Amino acid sequence: MDAARSPRIVRIGALELRFHVDEDDGAGDVVMFEFVVPEKARVPVPHYHEACDEIVHGLEGTMTTTLDGVAREVRAGDVVFIPRGTVHHHANLHDGTARAMIVIAPGTIGRRYFEEIAELVSRPGPPDADQMKAIMLRHGLVPA
Repeated sequence: MDAARSPRIVRIGALELRFHVDEDDGAGDVVMFEFVVPEKARVPVPHYHEACDEIVHGLEGTMTTTLDGVAREVRAGDVVFIPRGTVHHHANLHDGTARAMIVIAPGTIGRRYFEEIAELVSRPGPPDADQMKAIMLRHGLVPA
């Protein structure tokens, strides 16, 4: 992998994901992306991961990460570990943009999942809930 290459960007509505490492890099053991969330942006539904853990490292602003119903404010330098099977949700409930580095290990949920979701939500009208759930389940995310 060329260390100097630009991140691969996926946009889902107002959200932006800047992939620095995706499922095609290395052995696919890890995925790492910047998660850019404008204030009050729509975010994914509460869910859990069947086969991977997630780490949220705050970079800028304040992201609210809720784990099993308990909200945690993630600011620059804060780290939250989300073990597989833990219901979680991310939101930006504050003024300004929030940015966090997300690490998923093993890298079972990668850029392709987010590209599929982006394509679904870019269609006219509200996203089809059954199609959204099918995409999530196919990639190892279970809506709560």
